[in-house]
Amino acid sequence: MSLFTTFAMRFPFFWQYLLVFGVIALISLLFPNNLQFKYEFERGQIWRYEDLRAPFDFAIQKEAGQLKAETALLQAELSPYYEQYPTVAKQQKKLFAAEFQQQLEASRAQNQFRSVLARPDRYLNWGNAFLDRIYRQGIIQLAPEHQNKGSDFVINLVQGNTTRQQTLEYFLNLESARTLLADTLYSINLQERDFLYPLLENALQPDILYNRELTDKFVQEALAGVATTQGMVRQGQILVLRGNVVTDETYQKLVSLKQQYEQRVTTQRSRWLVFGGYFLLTALIVGIFSIYLFLFSVKVFKNIRALFFILMWLVLYSYLVYIVEHTHVLSVYMIPFCIVPIVINTFYGNQLAFFTYINVVLIASFLSSRGYEFTLLQILAGIVVLLSDVDSRNWSRFFSSMFFIFLAYALAFFGLSLIQEGDFDGMDWSVYGAVFVNAFLTMLAYPLIPLLERLFRFISPITLLELSDMNRPLLRELGIKAPGTLQHSLQVSNLAEAAARKISADPLLAKTGALYHDIGKILHPSYFIENQGAKNPHEGKTPLESATTIIGHVAEGVQMAKKHRLPNLLIDFIRTHHGTTRVEYFYRNYKNEHPDEPTDEALFRYPGPKPRSREETIVMMADSIEAACKSLKNPTEEAIDETIEKIVAGKITQGQLQDSRITFRELELCKREFKKIMHSIYHTRIDYPEESRQ
Repeated sequence: MSLFTTFAMRFPFFWQYLLVFGVIALISLLFPNNLQFKYEFERGQIWRYEDLRAPFDFAIQKEAGQLKAETALLQAELSPYYEQYPTVAKQQKKLFAAEFQQQLEASRAQNQFRSVLARPDRYLNWGNAFLDRIYRQGIIQLAPEHQNKGSDFVINLVQGNTTRQQTLEYFLNLESARTLLADTLYSINLQERDFLYPLLENALQPDILYNRELTDKFVQEALAGVATTQGMVRQGQILVLRGNVVTDETYQKLVSLKQQYEQRVTTQRSRWLVFGGYFLLTALIVGIFSIYLFLFSVKVFKNIRALFFILMWLVLYSYLVYIVEHTHVLSVYMIPFCIVPIVINTFYGNQLAFFTYINVVLIASFLSSRGYEFTLLQILAGIVVLLSDVDSRNWSRFFSSMFFIFLAYALAFFGLSLIQEGDFDGMDWSVYGAVFVNAFLTMLAYPLIPLLERLFRFISPITLLELSDMNRPLLRELGIKAPGTLQHSLQVSNLAEAAARKISADPLLAKTGALYHDIGKILHPSYFIENQGAKNPHEGKTPLESATTIIGHVAEGVQMAKKHRLPNLLIDFIRTHHGTTRVEYFYRNYKNEHPDEPTDEALFRYPGPKPRSREETIVMMADSIEAACKSLKNPTEEAIDETIEKIVAGKITQGQLQDSRITFRELELCKREFKKIMHSIYHTRIDYPEESRQ
């Protein structure tokens, strides 16, 4: 025996415990190391705790709205900084001189502008003087945010090392400079003004530009001087009395105390103790959840892959909340928590989905800054998901469930806002946008189901629906090679589906399992009575040979299912649909032929195992009942009822249901459903006259 095998036998759940501890450790890394304020409070609510006195002196912080208003007012009062660049005037005058000379040479060549040709210095000097005048006053280019300001808007004009304040009416802009050029040119005594106008117009460019960097610098310096506090609270001063309403003034004092408490007290006490508290709470939540899995969902706990699938949701959503809380841009209400119960319900049912979801929300609540309202909203939304019975196969129900999720979030938050604010003005309407995004993102559960199904080798209703399609290769082959078996399987699937629905088992799983339970008969179809023709292939064979062939269809069916990559959940229906029963007909024939010889019953028994799930049990009974009722020569209601009772009683007597999770009450309900369907199949028909049959 290997060392690994010995270790596994001594510590059978070692890897499960290691996984649970790893989850606790990973989540604990996210928790803050500062102390948490132990009081929950909201504006307008009653103070539920004892009288609260200030534990130390602290400053009262201004409300965020008040601070924002003061900041906005200060920013509005601060004049922006514009800088005049003298190099622009120099460059534009050089440009004017160069273009003037080019235009003069062209005029000489074409014998145009004779007045300019006669006295070019007069025109050049006038143009330079005009530009000096313009740039002395300045051409300003306003920033986009200042375009709509009036002429009395004040700016800070930087000229070299000096700064002075000036209103906009003092400066020219590009449009007014061009207008001034046109008016001035046509009011002076120059014969050929058209020579100068395009040259001077081209030389006009803004020389006063917005200096954003300098403006921001002075704004920041001014904002740094804005007081963030208003007044002080002295140690021992009463902040709020028990039973009193938390007023706006009291609320701001409590908020200020909370900030100072979490900062100041943390520095005085051990951060490791704070971390230890978080670790202990996380260990309690995850540990109790693991105990629940061990006691009530043993298959999940024993299967390390399934356990990882369940516990990964706790880690995944913890990190999502942590990231969102630290971005300060997104809202934690955008995170689609409801994906958890939808996905887990698809694979494991409502109960495990609910318990997993509760634990995900509890862990996330430690990391969220929203307090109890976050926990309340998430739990309500999760309950709505499970009550709405989201069906990934039904798009209409799926979309309606998303609507109910949004409605639950919206109504719950609306109610909380009325409690906290007391009016509509103080409500945070952006949360409704966040929960709409949440409901929309919850639709990601649909593509996640098949993805997770393949990653963790699960089976979902979507896959079962695909596998129940009669055009699947294996079912099509069964219909071609063993048509009688296919008809038998269809009847069994109808019986199994109806019975499963009656006892709230999985009807789709029972139906699909029944369709594939006899695929092993494809290899030797004629050996089974439903496919036999005139010739019986058992003639000429010994009872043991015939029994071996009949029993072999189980092993052959398992091999075919594996070859076609059917899920293990369906392969179990092939293994268990006969349990460990005997091939009674051939066993009795063998006993009759060898009355004095000892008989090895194992040679005439199916290998099993016995059915374990309710669905496997239903298929076993439906298989036997359908075959037995078909063989009745006179299928009256009494005969059918007696046959069904005998078959079910026989299964119980032979111990075939001892491993099954089905209850006696559920067996009774299944029997009633079997009788009801078989009565409808073999109901008494009217004997029509011979003429009407033609």
